[in-house]
Amino acid sequence: MTGDVPLRPRSALVDINERSREIFRRIVESYLATGEPVGSRNLSRILPMTLSPASVRNVMSDLEAAGLIYAPHTSAGRLPTEVGLRFFVDALMQVGDVSTEDRSRIEAEVRAAGQGKTTEGLLSEASALLSGLSRGAGVVVTTKATARLKHIEFVRLDATRALVVLVSDDGSVENRLLDLPPGLPASALVEASNYLSARVRGKTLIELAGELETEQRRAETELDTLTARLVESGLASWSGQSETRQLIVRGQANLLDDLRAVEDLERIRLLFADLETKKDVIDLLSRAEQGEGVRIFIGSENKLFSLSGSSMIAAPFRDASHQIVGVVGVIGPTRLNYARIVPMVDYTAKVVSRLLESGR
Repeated sequence: MTGDVPLRPRSALVDINERSREIFRRIVESYLATGEPVGSRNLSRILPMTLSPASVRNVMSDLEAAGLIYAPHTSAGRLPTEVGLRFFVDALMQVGDVSTEDRSRIEAEVRAAGQGKTTEGLLSEASALLSGLSRGAGVVVTTKATARLKHIEFVRLDATRALVVLVSDDGSVENRLLDLPPGLPASALVEASNYLSARVRGKTLIELAGELETEQRRAETELDTLTARLVESGLASWSGQSETRQLIVRGQANLLDDLRAVEDLERIRLLFADLETKKDVIDLLSRAEQGEGVRIFIGSENKLFSLSGSSMIAAPFRDASHQIVGVVGVIGPTRLNYARIVPMVDYTAKVVSRLLESGR
């Protein structure tokens, strides 16, 4: 479980003794549960071993020197740093299994969403479900270019722009604006629509673009020069990574349910700004597609969350061709319940994958 650029503690920290680990674990678990700093006196009462507050303070001083914890403001208590959270997640956290209740709910609601809904509807439901279960913002990124099409049509808007209507096999319809080459006659759009619709069924845009490139090399005369330019410029732009990503976010309001202090309001405002910056969120989530399993991004490990102090847990899902085509995840404060949400996100991604792989 790694982030984009993990802020890992110094290697010597893996050698801290069991007593220090236990005290550090309790500080982190208290923070994840309450968001509040915990002091030596309270720690001495809940530790499984007998230690005086003074002994606990000595250990806390060592942990602070190691960069794992810090004192907020003038508080006598301590909170984990981002380095500390990463160390906890990577080395100390015990990830449980999805509860029977959550497992049943995920299975039932995602499967129900898969009946009679478009793929976008299914993913939107999965995002909303994760939001409800985690009390964070549920996020899904999927690659539109992988949708298999059954119809494509160009509708002229004016001399310089046209609307491209894409109809997928799953029934979803998408409209995109396309800049037209100067002087393109109206008849060229009709020819392009007919030409592409005769070849598009069952193919993705990327596959269609590759096929057209091959055909153009074999038979440049099938379309006049202007229509060929339209097809080439249109499909080239659609095949770009940043142009083919779709972002679905549900449950942002959940992030407002747990305000512990006035400064949290500013953190939430910044997080909303993060979520509105679609390109950054999409780029971040898309990195989770590059490897198997769940990935965890904590705070400033990624520039997207460097100001808001937020974390993301994400896992990839696959389509009927067993290819990774998107990511499902949760965004929330750094004190997310990682041990609970990690298996929940992983399980949801697997349920979505099974539905997409089976064709529902």
